[in-house]
Amino acid sequence: MKKTVLTFGLISGVVSSLLMLLTVPFIDRIGFDKGVFVGYTAIVLSFLLVFFGIKSYRENVGGGEITFGRAFTVGILITLISCVFYVLTWEVVYFKIMPDFGQKFATYAIEQMKASGASQQAIDAKAQEMAAFVKSYNNPLINMAYTFIEPFPVGLIVTLISAAILRKRRREELQAANAQQAESVASGQ
Repeated sequence: MKKTVLTFGLISGVVSSLLMLLTVPFIDRIGFDKGVFVGYTAIVLSFLLVFFGIKSYRENVGGGEITFGRAFTVGILITLISCVFYVLTWEVVYFKIMPDFGQKFATYAIEQMKASGASQQAIDAKAQEMAAFVKSYNNPLINMAYTFIEPFPVGLIVTLISAAILRKRRREELQAANAQQAESVASGQ
C-alpha cells in the first residue's frame, strides 16, 4: 500500500501545488469571487488521482479486489499527502510571494459590503472582524489549519465516492453472502 499511496499522493500534491502556483499570482485579474471557483476546480483536479490511486491498488496489489475500508484507507492517505503539499505551498505563497494577500482579501470583503449597501455600522464591524482575521491568519499555525480545511473536505468526498465505486468483494464473500441470504429467505417461508 505504501508505494501506491506515496506515488499517487506525491503526484496529486505536485499537481495541487503547481495549479496553485499557476493561478494565485493572477488573483488580481481573476478576482476573489471567481478565484474561489478556480481554486476549488484545481483542488478537484488534483484529487482525481485519489480515484486512480485506489484503482491502481485494487488492480496491482489486490488482484482486482478491494474492500470499501481498504479503498477508503488508500484514498484518505493519498488525500492527506496531497493536502500537506497544498498547505506547504500556500505557506510559501502567503508568507514569501504574496504577503499582502490577507490585507487584499480584507479590503475586498469590506468593499463587497459597501457595494451591497450595508450600513456603516455593519461595515465597521466587518472591518474589525477582517482586521482580527488578518492578524490571526498571519500566525503560521492558524494559517496552516485554515488552509488544510480548504482541500480536505473535497478529498474526503472524492475518497468516499471512489471507494464506493471501486470496491469489489471477493467471490467467496459474495457466495457466502448469497447463500446466507437464500437460507434466510427459505427459512422465512
